[in-house]
Amino acid sequence: MSAQRKRRRVVRVIVGSLVAVVFVALVIYRSLHTAGYRCEVCITFGGHQACRIVEGATESEATASAVNNACAVLAAGVTETLACERTVPDHLKCEPIE
Repeated sequence: MSAQRKRRRVVRVIVGSLVAVVFVALVIYRSLHTAGYRCEVCITFGGHQACRIVEGATESEATASAVNNACAVLAAGVTETLACERTVPDHLKCEPIE
């Protein structure tokens, strides 16, 4: 192999490694810093109650996720899940995460 080919190969390896490191750092950063709101939701459905606390980027996203998680415990099947998700929560408290 010529010196020029070796140099190109080294540059490619370095650039590829830097791209991989930046990508991994971005994934870790986004995973740890996505939440902007923490919401606690309690729902009664079918005679049972479930409460869930969820963090999300927006208040509406966190609320919807908390309702979805609570209904996953309370409802069986698509029809019940949809009905549960339309139920007004017994308790809903959201606060920004600093």
